[in-house]
Amino acid sequence: MTAATGRLVGVPGVSRTARWAAHAAALTLVPSGVWRIAIAFGWDSGFTDEFLGPDNFPGMGSWYLIGLSLFAEALGLLALGLIHRWGEVIPRWVPGLGGRGIPVLAAVIPASLGALAVTLITFLSAGNWNSVENMGAPTSPQGGMYWVMTACYVPLLAWGPLLAVATVAYYRRRRGSGVVR
Repeated sequence: MTAATGRLVGVPGVSRTARWAAHAAALTLVPSGVWRIAIAFGWDSGFTDEFLGPDNFPGMGSWYLIGLSLFAEALGLLALGLIHRWGEVIPRWVPGLGGRGIPVLAAVIPASLGALAVTLITFLSAGNWNSVENMGAPTSPQGGMYWVMTACYVPLLAWGPLLAVATVAYYRRRRGSGVVR
């Protein structure tokens, strides 16, 4: 952050495409998280099964839905490390490690594997979305509730590819600076 403008200063060399991809990757998780949290607080999503039925919320299952949403968003926010300084140097406030450089492959390998895994999982899930074990089950939402849930989960299809774009840009930028370890 600069004192003069109060604005966050980006890492030099981060392209607009990489910046956009990293932010968009983090945001793809928000709709499904909001959908789950709404259920946790008692919104009737149209499910009638044993777990997601409206009689169970709010209740003990709420903690699971809220925790899952927060965990997923935390994973999504890691994409921002690919475009910010904390993705290159461990913040100084981290005991024992603060100020040390992050090896390029220590970020690239998990981000690449994550992008691949998320892409495979979301596309395979989309292919089975209407199967009897998923949204085709009689206990699943019908009509408008089906479409609301679907609209909340569709952005997840972009998460993996966007993370891959940000990861490739991170690798190219860091490799070019001669700090590949």
